[in-house]
Parts: sequence; structure tokens; C-alpha cells
Amino acid sequence: MSSPDSIPTRLVALKTATTPDLKQQWRDLFENEPPPFNRRYLETRLAYRIQELSLGGLKLETIRRLERMGEALDGGDRKQRSIRIDRDRPITGTRLIREWQGVEHVVTVTVDAFEWQGQPYRSLSAIARAITGTRWNGWAFFGLKNHRRRV
Repeated sequence: MSSPDSIPTRLVALKTATTPDLKQQWRDLFENEPPPFNRRYLETRLAYRIQELSLGGLKLETIRRLERMGEALDGGDRKQRSIRIDRDRPITGTRLIREWQGVEHVVTVTVDAFEWQGQPYRSLSAIARAITGTRWNGWAFFGLKNHRRRV
């Protein structure tokens, strides 16, 4: 698709591309419509895809190893893999980023808490209060959908 030399240039260009341009790149690289997710998601998936198409994807051995690990966790039930017990929480390892009064705050979702500035918190609302000094719904503060509302 492209030479390895152009990969860094293309990856850097993702940061300054307009959202419509990112969506067009998605159509070009994935050959389907882009998902309705945020810009950061589009950037990261496009960055991976650019590298994947230029340098190759995962080795077959790696894919098989990941499959075995999944089977060890769910007994081979592929349907079970897509079900998360904690569907109301972002996936462990997710980084939530919020700018407040010119300062960027990063919260990392851990297995049983949320970590902000190296400290664990039981809720996003507690972190939002620590950042702002006022009461906030933590999910709203970090721009997450209402996790209690079922559609």
C-alpha cells in the first residue's frame, strides 16, 4: 500500500486531519462506514490499520495464541466472549480524558476502581468532585453515556 517511510508521516497527519477526513480515510481503509465513535477512537483504529496494511497484521501464531487464551477464559463459548459482566463500566485499562479549566485530567479504569493522579477512587463522581470542588455526576463529567439507562 505505502512505503514504510510514509507510515510515520501518515500517522502524524491523523492528529490534524478533520473529522470528515478521518471518516473518509476509514471508508478507504476499511471499505465500510465509520462507526459513530469519538475522534480518538477513529485516530487509533486508523493508525493501526495504516500499519497493518503496510507492514502486515498479526502473525497466525499470535492469532491462535489469543484464541487459546479466550477459550481458556470462556470454555470456547464465543457468544460468552462478547458478554461483559460489568457492562456498566468502561473496559479495564480505558483512559478517560477530560480538560477542566485548561488542565487535562486522565483517569484510568482499573479492575475494581478508577485511578487518578496515582490514587484509586471508587467512583468517577468522587474524581469529578476532587477536580472541580463541586458535586458532579462522574459519568456526565467524563462524557460517558448514562450507564443506568437501558435502551
